[in-house]
Amino acid sequence: MAEWIRVGWLDDLKEEPQVVKGEQVGIAVFYHEGKVRAVDNRCPHMGFPLHMGSLCDGILTCHWHHARFDLESGGTLDPWADDVPTYRTEIREGVVWVQTLPQNRKRLQHHRDRLREGLEQNLSLVIAKAVVALMEGGESPENIAAIGVEFGTTHRRGGWRSGLTILSAMVNLLPKLDRRGQVLALYQGLRWIAQESAGMGTRFQLEPLPVKDADPVRLMRWYRHCVEVRDVQGAERVLLTAIRAGFSDEQLSDMTMAAVTDHFYMDVGHSLDFHNKAFEVLAKIGADQRERVLVSLLPQFAGAERSEELHSWQSPVDLVTPLQQAFTKVENLTFGNDRGGAGEKELVQTILGDDPQATVAELVSALQEGIDPRRLAQLVTLAAATRIRHFHVQNDFRDWDTALHTFTHAHAVHESLRRSVSPELIRGIFHAAMSVYLDRFLNIPAAREPKGDFAEGKVAPHPKELLAIMDKQQQVAEAAQWVKVYLDRGGDKKELFRTLGEALLREDADFHTYQAVEAAMMEHDRWTEEEGEWAESAQETMILAMTRYLAAHAPTSREVPHIARIAWRLHRGEKLFEEETEPEVT
Repeated sequence: MAEWIRVGWLDDLKEEPQVVKGEQVGIAVFYHEGKVRAVDNRCPHMGFPLHMGSLCDGILTCHWHHARFDLESGGTLDPWADDVPTYRTEIREGVVWVQTLPQNRKRLQHHRDRLREGLEQNLSLVIAKAVVALMEGGESPENIAAIGVEFGTTHRRGGWRSGLTILSAMVNLLPKLDRRGQVLALYQGLRWIAQESAGMGTRFQLEPLPVKDADPVRLMRWYRHCVEVRDVQGAERVLLTAIRAGFSDEQLSDMTMAAVTDHFYMDVGHSLDFHNKAFEVLAKIGADQRERVLVSLLPQFAGAERSEELHSWQSPVDLVTPLQQAFTKVENLTFGNDRGGAGEKELVQTILGDDPQATVAELVSALQEGIDPRRLAQLVTLAAATRIRHFHVQNDFRDWDTALHTFTHAHAVHESLRRSVSPELIRGIFHAAMSVYLDRFLNIPAAREPKGDFAEGKVAPHPKELLAIMDKQQQVAEAAQWVKVYLDRGGDKKELFRTLGEALLREDADFHTYQAVEAAMMEHDRWTEEEGEWAESAQETMILAMTRYLAAHAPTSREVPHIARIAWRLHRGEKLFEEETEPEVT
């Protein structure tokens, strides 16, 4: 509740500014140009005491980074600094009083606006402070993400890319993280969007076709043809027509995914992964942004790489022809819902083998025998994760991404099939399996398996130990060994996932590292829906794959999370020029 507090004698204030304690922060009181003014004593940029600043012509200047403020209104001349709260003052019989409630109190809408401004100006600290304030103010993470999605799909002419994918992945990970981790996850995704959109120009949306009765079959045919000939604008008008006609998410997914899988492993799997993430984030933020989100996926088609045109898919082994033959065998099947059961281990080993024709034959046979396509996609994804689990560090470092592309593509196929099963999307299972085959040399030799430790009576190590291991470069084997021991001794997986999330979010991670962690955690959770040694082994593969990938890409300079830490401290009212204390997590 607001109250009036005594500042001191007016004559003393004329000599120098005074600082008094308000409800939560110090209030700096000035006498300038014949008037008494009061503002929050913390510079909203980075918290430096404003009473140590200088006044000239109504402008208060902070001496740390030279942020300037209108003393009367609190408004800043420097958008990166934010406005400073102001307070009412009165003079009673020569004594100055100040009211503790700010006149321009910042509400949630202010922080939403500041988030948009931070995105527009690509100001990381502004973005971080807005996310902290919104989360602490009770705004839902989905609403915060929606602001980023709207901005990214509007202000990047080139359409959906890494930033929007990272934000969508981080929204998926929020339940795995503590409060501080959730703030970091949203901030990381949003600052990627801002960085990627800077200077890229606004994307103006076209209008749908002026049709009265939209025929779903015909629109799908038109859409696929437009993508086939790289006619992005034609595809956009057709897609908007389908959306305005009220097509369901399942129909839109079938239509857009078919155009992706009309070609093999398009853009090393990114095209299908981006589409999957777009549908996932729409499920979280609501359908209001459906048009802008889905049409943002189209620009990538203009120059997308189609693997059936690549030498590696045609020579020395022709992968294209066997797949085309296989697709004709499965396109008219009635797909079953069997879980697979016996023979799954052997099928995964076949996928990991060096005979692609045998792999294709086994996949076709499994579908013909009634396996659920979603289960088949899950098994191919497990094979892809196994490549990362066994990736030898003597490979070219960039080949971590080669294995990662296959895994995230397979994961996207799996998740997309959970949304809607179609013959066209099932082709993605085969594309992923062939990519697993092409990656086989990354496991020759295979990395040694961590030994683990089932020693009776020994407790699991503390998760913070894993972070210490990842403070050093190339601790891949060491990190995997630590995790294996932790799991063997019954360590709490929730704590482990929070720690792995922290290991990701404390770094200046690259795009693929976000993908690796999110896909592995999501696939792990799918395997927890069943019991038995096979499911436990699959869960372990996902955890070891993500751990090894994280360890291979750490540490970094950690500049990005440092900015978020500054935002946390400012929100808590700390002084940045004093020793840092660890923020409380609620």
